[in-house]
Amino acid sequence: MGFFSFFSKEKKETLDKGLEKTKESFFGKLTRAVAGKSKVDDEVLDNLEEVLVTSDVGVDTTLNIIGRIEKRVARDKYVTTSELNDILRDEIASLLTENNTEDTEGFDLPEGKKPYVIMVVGVNGVGKTTTIGKLAYQFKKAGKSVYLGAADTFRAAAVEQLEIWAERVGVPIVKQQMGSDPASVAFDTLSSAVANGADVVLIDTAGRLHNKKGLMDELSKIKRVMQKVVPDAPHDVMLVLDGSTGQNAFEQAKQFTLATEVTSMAITKLDGTAKGGVVIGISDQFKIPVRYIGLGEGAEDLQPFNRKEFVKSLFNK
Repeated sequence: MGFFSFFSKEKKETLDKGLEKTKESFFGKLTRAVAGKSKVDDEVLDNLEEVLVTSDVGVDTTLNIIGRIEKRVARDKYVTTSELNDILRDEIASLLTENNTEDTEGFDLPEGKKPYVIMVVGVNGVGKTTTIGKLAYQFKKAGKSVYLGAADTFRAAAVEQLEIWAERVGVPIVKQQMGSDPASVAFDTLSSAVANGADVVLIDTAGRLHNKKGLMDELSKIKRVMQKVVPDAPHDVMLVLDGSTGQNAFEQAKQFTLATEVTSMAITKLDGTAKGGVVIGISDQFKIPVRYIGLGEGAEDLQPFNRKEFVKSLFNK
């Protein structure tokens, strides 16, 4: 199914609403960039470059997009500014499809991986624990049995928040005392999940980046200990990023991908920011699938990231 998968009316509406601030900002800048111009020339391209960079698409991805549009202008000889919107949409869509990753189809899980273990990483404050709670809700709604592991043992607030979500969603949580070994929590969580035939396990981890080696060692230890229970765990290392932080999200992605093998991403808080362009840049630059995007406070507002629908919504004024 991939890029042209079915997208419900409800998801479209949530996506459109969640990207409103980004669209308003982006098209406001785009309108100013082409004001008084009828033809796409060097000045318009320079202005467009500034629009993309200030919309948090990222410098490298922006230069890639501008290069594609320059080729199109050279090929077609005459491109009007009224066509720029459609060309920009097409080139961004093409760019994202070239990242050879499949779109996430709903909240399904791969066959033959039971329990399917997701280790969730990210700095404090990005919405990591909330994302885990929303994922637990969605997986349970899809008929899966879910276990939560509170392995962020350095922050009482993280454990308490995860407990609230576990109670709200109605799924079991495994925790230990504050300051306990996170790997021990992960081990206990997987042991309980295996014993009870759970479908999916979500492991919360501490969100610290002040010492990359310390982070790397800790995450490596958690993985090793989990593999004593489920040999190929974790099946997914999901990095959660706060979309409203713009370029800071790029830097966090860079640091975490250096510290551990990140296999997917979730980008949160897109509804409260004009920096939604960060999704395009991160998806392009890191070649790691953006699996979920957060578009509001409700559990239903976490949705699978569909590249085609995201671009379509971004350019639907």
